[in-house]
Amino acid sequence: MSVIAANNRLFVIDLDYTVPFEQIEPLLAPHMAFVAQAYQQGHFLLSGPKEPRTGGIVLAQAPDLETLQALLAQDPFITENVVQLTISSFQPSNMAPALRDVLLGAAD
Repeated sequence: MSVIAANNRLFVIDLDYTVPFEQIEPLLAPHMAFVAQAYQQGHFLLSGPKEPRTGGIVLAQAPDLETLQALLAQDPFITENVVQLTISSFQPSNMAPALRDVLLGAAD
């Protein structure tokens, strides 16, 4: 079984905080609840804060950009306008064998 759905595209979401971190902190718990839901729904594959803590990175999947944007519009970071997003779609052309087995399913 594949983690990446056959009809989905992969996206890298680069979040940059546009306000001081003190304004981000009160939104962390609701943001993380949103993130947990996105994982549960199968949209998010990897995520985490940048080092230094200036934003975060998400590897996501969705059928198209519009579907992903509709999902992200529910994120408290977006609704409170405290981040700027850069979204890049990509098709992996190379992958470590261990990731291929996990993400695409082991070959029969």
